[in-house]
Amino acid sequence: MSERPPISPRSPRAALEPEQVPPPPKRSERARNPFIVVGNAIITFILFVMIAVGGTYIYGKQKIEAPGPLQEDKVVNIPARAGVTDIADVLQREGVIDNNRWAFIGSVFALKARSELKPGEYQFQKNASLRDVIGTIVEGKVVQHSVTIPEGLTSEQIVARLSDNDIFSGSVRELPREGTLLPETYKFPRGTPRDQVIARMQQAQKRVLAEIWERRNPDIPVKTPEQLVTLASIVEKETGKADERSRVASVFVNRLRQKIKLQSDPTIIYGLVGGKGTLGRPIKRSEIQQPSPYNTYVVDGLPPGPIANPGRASLEAAANPARTRDLFFVADGTGGHAFSDTYDVHQKNVAKLRAMEKQIQNDTVEPADDPPPPAAANASADAPAAPPKPAPAKKPARPAPLLPRQGTAPPAASAPVDQQ
Repeated sequence: MSERPPISPRSPRAALEPEQVPPPPKRSERARNPFIVVGNAIITFILFVMIAVGGTYIYGKQKIEAPGPLQEDKVVNIPARAGVTDIADVLQREGVIDNNRWAFIGSVFALKARSELKPGEYQFQKNASLRDVIGTIVEGKVVQHSVTIPEGLTSEQIVARLSDNDIFSGSVRELPREGTLLPETYKFPRGTPRDQVIARMQQAQKRVLAEIWERRNPDIPVKTPEQLVTLASIVEKETGKADERSRVASVFVNRLRQKIKLQSDPTIIYGLVGGKGTLGRPIKRSEIQQPSPYNTYVVDGLPPGPIANPGRASLEAAANPARTRDLFFVADGTGGHAFSDTYDVHQKNVAKLRAMEKQIQNDTVEPADDPPPPAAANASADAPAAPPKPAPAKKPARPAPLLPRQGTAPPAASAPVDQQ
């Protein structure tokens, strides 16, 4: 039986004191390696960055694709040479983005679109998100403005219209030749130089003229595309009714074939005022036989060039006129014209027009300020012009066309073509 060591008595205070705790185990040499310490720090940093980037990505994605503040579609102009901050200011001011412009700037960098932002006038859709806004500017889909150039204007009148339109920039350095512009509806972005507009209209005219020239009736007495434009310009100025163009063209074609003077009022006006286009008053009797290269009451055949810029329909009519024997036409009082192939029938149509106008004059409350001269009666509401009376002794074998349309009635014994 072994003996137990004697228990030495302890004081109450000593009994309450804890026994000595053993020291902690020493870290291994591997754990204290500086490479391990640095590696742990790097891994911790990477995890932190990944969590931060992931959170930022989720927040940014929601922010970029969230509906914007626009309550309705809106057109906004982004000026040239504007930076990202300038664009953000414009969009914020116009209400396209909210007051946090830094969200837009950050989205631009996130989408890598900084160098692709294009100036121009853009239409932003209602509630467009930041992605939609940036995409619209990057794609460069600027607003296209419709510009309509009416048929029958001279080149000078067209240039004046372009100069008065504030969506264009720059000036026209050289007045285009008459008849080289195609009247049409075009679409241009704001800021398009006016010279580019003219160039586009000229290219369109060349293309259309080449197509129509290839499909022309080979029997028409027109030798070149330029002569076709000249004939079409007269047709354009004579009538504004689509269903009359080919028949009006046939009158002039028949006259050219029979070597009868065309006697068209608009050619008189162009000879007097040129590119200004309008006379602003009735044609005077003295001006009907006034020498001018464009006055078809004086010159034979076509004038030396177009008197306006004809549209596609008039070019088509001149290239493929109706097959008729008509040599005359006169206003019928209803906005159209009465056509005839003989001088006698033409005179009857003139008489009908005069009777109609006389009735209208009788029904008018206010008397005319300037009564017509005794030699001519008013035949049209636009511009009076009466050619001289042919010699009463004989009826012309090749009758002259009936001069009407600009405001005066066709003369009793003459037969010029009516001007529309």
